[in-house]
Amino acid sequence: MGYRVRTPEGELAYPTLRDVEVAYVQGLVEPNDEVLEDGHSTWRKASSIPALARARPESKGLAGRTQILSVLAAVVLGAGALALIMSDSWPRRGLGIVLALAMSVLLTRLTAKAHKRPASQRD
Repeated sequence: MGYRVRTPEGELAYPTLRDVEVAYVQGLVEPNDEVLEDGHSTWRKASSIPALARARPESKGLAGRTQILSVLAAVVLGAGALALIMSDSWPRRGLGIVLALAMSVLLTRLTAKAHKRPASQRD
């Protein structure tokens, strides 16, 4: 069965509910947009459809930028570690090694989180 989605910009047609769900996760369909299943006459809010309510839309705002912030933190830690390791003082070199280890832990966690995300959210 097909589905039509009515947004403030207009209407879109989707062949299956799974396609509507993918569009919902990607942010193309908002929770307040209306969805009509072929053969029915009642428009429903996207957020009231159980399959869409379970789907998690992509994060917006600061929560959606955690990956970028993590990468920037890793770059800063790496640059700081490199600068400290290249210094003449052994205590500074030790601190540089600690920063390098912290960067490796951060990058390992970032990679693990990215690997766990569904393919539809990685693009």
